[in-house]
Amino acid sequence: MEASSHPAKWKFLLAFGIIYFVWGSTFLAIRVGVREVPPFLLAGMRFVVAGFALYAWLRVKGTPSPTKREWGSATLLAVLIFVLDYGLLFWAEQEVPSGIAAVMMATIPAFMALADILILKNQRLTGKLALGLVGGIAGVAVLVSHSANFGDAPIAPIGATALIISAVSWSIASALTRKLPLPATKAMSSGAQMLAGGVLLMITAGALGEFRGFHLQAVSVKAWLALAYLIVAGSIVGFTAYVWLLHHESPTKVGTYAYVNPIVAVIVGYLLGGESIGPRTIVGTLLVLVSILVITITPRKRSSPAISEMQAQTSLETEN
Repeated sequence: MEASSHPAKWKFLLAFGIIYFVWGSTFLAIRVGVREVPPFLLAGMRFVVAGFALYAWLRVKGTPSPTKREWGSATLLAVLIFVLDYGLLFWAEQEVPSGIAAVMMATIPAFMALADILILKNQRLTGKLALGLVGGIAGVAVLVSHSANFGDAPIAPIGATALIISAVSWSIASALTRKLPLPATKAMSSGAQMLAGGVLLMITAGALGEFRGFHLQAVSVKAWLALAYLIVAGSIVGFTAYVWLLHHESPTKVGTYAYVNPIVAVIVGYLLGGESIGPRTIVGTLLVLVSILVITITPRKRSSPAISEMQAQTSLETEN
């Protein structure tokens, strides 16, 4: 998608469709992949390939490579974003349904707001913001509570804990990103972080023994297709659409993917992954989405720049 002064409407629709539906569906692709490939290894393969492809493409275009200092910053962020955030997301999806994982990861704005208050000091705790934070916490509580009877089972505590740590890690990284020296070109910054993250994930997989007993030939076509979807659609195509939109639309409009992705993930998980949608899922999802809405419309003392293009995946993806 090439930038132009007046892009055609269909390009906007296509780009929004990609960040809404492709990113929302990556959670199910992760779930499919980790059934056969160890989680940190799968995440490592995804981001090594996607990160190298993006980095190489930018270098061919003439974009300068990061300096040593910038590589250091990218590596630090890669630990937080890719090893802890994406790595734990992939690990948690061995047990947690993909739709629920997406809803849990949607709490990132709540933790980012806390980072703004506690670390960056550029936002104060107002009544509206407190309400949003309480709503997000309540949504998570509904999803994990064993005492509340909704007629369906809560998610495993260990999986919920991993996803919360994942969201907190991303939020810390978002605060640090605004303070660390990184490449001026946002695409190169993201590519360097992805590449470093992929390498670190592969090292983590080796340290955890994920290579032992793993045989490539034993992986089904379905799992390989899930990985290819994560690399091509989730990372490369999704990233391109996101960056293009940032150049042609307001960050507020582009950021609406945060509301849509969890809903898409829950529906896709139900229709294609055989995951259930019970009262617990519905109530928890609604509470988290209302929390996101309240938090994102709460004004700040000063505007905050976009963290990094890849933060959107995943989200959530990523990551997705």
